[in-house]
Amino acid sequence: MLKLGILGLGEGRSTMSAALASDKYELVKICDANEEVCKQRAKEFDFPHYTTSYQEMLDDAAIDVIAIYTPDHLHADHVKQALLHDKHVVCTKPFIDDLGRAKELLAVSKQSGKKVFVGQSSRFFEPYKRQRTDYTAGIIGDLITIECHYNADHRWFLEKKWALEASFKWLYGGLSHPVDFIRWYLPEIEEVMGYGMISANGKKAGLKNEDTMHFIFKSTDGRIARVSGSYTGPIQPAYRESEMSCVLRGTEGASQADYHELRYAVTTNTGEEQLITWGDAKLKHFFRFEGQSHHAGEYQNYLEYFADSIENNTVAYPDLKEGIGTIALLQAMDRSLQTGIPVKINDILNEYQLLRADLGL
Repeated sequence: MLKLGILGLGEGRSTMSAALASDKYELVKICDANEEVCKQRAKEFDFPHYTTSYQEMLDDAAIDVIAIYTPDHLHADHVKQALLHDKHVVCTKPFIDDLGRAKELLAVSKQSGKKVFVGQSSRFFEPYKRQRTDYTAGIIGDLITIECHYNADHRWFLEKKWALEASFKWLYGGLSHPVDFIRWYLPEIEEVMGYGMISANGKKAGLKNEDTMHFIFKSTDGRIARVSGSYTGPIQPAYRESEMSCVLRGTEGASQADYHELRYAVTTNTGEEQLITWGDAKLKHFFRFEGQSHHAGEYQNYLEYFADSIENNTVAYPDLKEGIGTIALLQAMDRSLQTGIPVKINDILNEYQLLRADLGL
């Protein structure tokens, strides 16, 4: 059983629930700079072992794995420190916010010999797991194209001061989920083109960056994909439109995985049409708190996947290299929004002296 420490107890709330419910981890210590948040989580989960000092957690030799859920700009330093203290690392997405730190982290990771796993949680939600299993089994044939979206009524974000700061971008905070599906199925993206805007609701609230975006991706083998996102307006009823969907279109079939609805549809290579949903027990595994605003079930799934990779000495994907590659792709997308022209991923990588072959691109 692996000994776990959790840094950052906002999103880390889901990870606490995940670890305490897992037979692969023993939660040893939790940490947040805000002591009131520590006390709140300690009371909620009846878990008294908290600290406000990350260094205290790093110095705890009993801890095997540190799970990091701090603000994006702190990830690079927190990951580096964990590796230098001989810990395996789980880090929430986006992995880092500065590609200038990439080579440093690659070197530290190699030197430490410890594993780094990026918590792209949507891959570990039941419909997407089933979609991946069917795809790997060849049920839809060879992949032709991918279409993904994440549309959500997050107008409540506009009431938060930090969401109106120039540093907050829905590109990284929201659209990175469906972009990860593109990376999962078409890892060798060569070029991206996108348009974005601030909606009327966003402008009225004072939003600084795009809340509505559409992108087209081109892979090195010529295949294309698209991603869309819209975050500050109503969406259709759930029976008509899932907040987040991934559609795979193949040579012999097609599939669609939907998020909150626990819904999956597939046309197989035999022409059979299937619609699969999961019941209340599975819903309770994934959504343990108020509404569907947290991700404890996905986190438990990926924590246990990571534990298996440590035990069997296999690579847990997305690993550090794939996580950095995704940031390069997101930065290319960001540049396309600002310039209005297609951006080649190699141009981004060259600026930071990074090689595609080193990042799974």
